[in-house]
Amino acid sequence: MKPLEGIKVLDFTRVLAGPFATKILADFGAEVIKIERTGHGDDTRSFGPFQNGLSGYFVYLNTGKKSVELNLKDPDSICLLKEMVKDVDVVIENFRPGIMRKFNLDYASLKAMKPNIIYASISGFGQEGVWSNKPAYDLIAQAAGGIMSINGYPDSPPTRVGASLGDTSAGLNAAIGITTALFHRERTGEGQHIDVAMVDSIYALLESNVMRYTVDENVPQRIGNRHPISAPFDIYQSKEGYLAIAIANESLFERFTTLIHREDMLEDERFRTDNNRQKYQELLKAEIENWLRPYTATEAAALLEQGGVPCSVIHDIKDISESAYIKERNMLVDVNQLEHGLFKIPGNPIKLSSLKQTNIQPAPELGEHTEAILEKYKEMMK
Repeated sequence: MKPLEGIKVLDFTRVLAGPFATKILADFGAEVIKIERTGHGDDTRSFGPFQNGLSGYFVYLNTGKKSVELNLKDPDSICLLKEMVKDVDVVIENFRPGIMRKFNLDYASLKAMKPNIIYASISGFGQEGVWSNKPAYDLIAQAAGGIMSINGYPDSPPTRVGASLGDTSAGLNAAIGITTALFHRERTGEGQHIDVAMVDSIYALLESNVMRYTVDENVPQRIGNRHPISAPFDIYQSKEGYLAIAIANESLFERFTTLIHREDMLEDERFRTDNNRQKYQELLKAEIENWLRPYTATEAAALLEQGGVPCSVIHDIKDISESAYIKERNMLVDVNQLEHGLFKIPGNPIKLSSLKQTNIQPAPELGEHTEAILEKYKEMMK
């Protein structure tokens, strides 16, 4: 039995943040009923890449869900949805604040019908406040949330992180909020509203950068791959390729100097402590790259790893996807989408000892479950 088996989720989300949250719930056994706009469906159905006419983007985010087509502007559809609410545990949406209220599907309206309902809202800037009505995509969340200001190099413009962290971190937070609320309801019988903002989620990822400002009034700037307080903690050029090296304490640095036969650094005042190494990190980087000159990144990584120094070559998507590591961790799994063929998608990174990720259920065709699911509720309304 999967951990969330028996939990029913009415899913009004689309694109990335919301579907990322409900994908996690579906992976753990929840029945996720995805409400899609009649004739169009989730926008990601039209996002590439495509395989035999089906979006890989959509497949990844919607495996194991059921699809119901409904028009939210149709009063009969709203009546059906309200009947469905009585039968589910969780409602989740990622419209702009106020949209669900127009359909009388907001938390206050549904709580009046079902007091113990758990209702999750994901938005750019939260359900209330001075910025709540601003529209947002991941780029906007990363810009507003502060992460772009510290991402990149000092002599380059602010840079978006290459993956949509605003969406996915909000999705993760929503999934955590929902499972926490389910646990709370199990104890108390109470439902509640979960309000997750993309910008909040980005801001929470800034960790020590915020504390450097609030404690020291130091406004962090772009420093490339370096660490703000430790060194060596950067990427370094070898004879062939770049090598990431991360050393954040004295014992690791001692081990590192032994491996590269530069124990003399331990006697050099500039390199003796982590704080000093950070101040002289440019000089330290030159010394390390001088040592790397005869080695490829792969050769140097093998040498350092034998000595327990944290390091890695820079893998591209092909490298990591085809690695033995990803295979061993079951992080690239097959989904059989029938006439569309076999898709390979990222696996669930949350490994439970009680659950093996096998036989992944396919993502639904648009409206695939409309008739089967709605027939029950139409009967209930008679």
